[in-house]
Amino acid sequence: MFFDNVVIAGVVTVGLMFAFFAGLGLFIWKDSNKRKPR
Repeated sequence: MFFDNVVIAGVVTVGLMFAFFAGLGLFIWKDSNKRKPR
């Protein structure tokens, strides 16, 4: 039971980190594309 909770917490943490970095990268990529005058 304890191991299951640790695994679930780890997966959730990794998922949240990946989603956060993916959203941040996508936001920066779109913003940089907007600012270029070309």
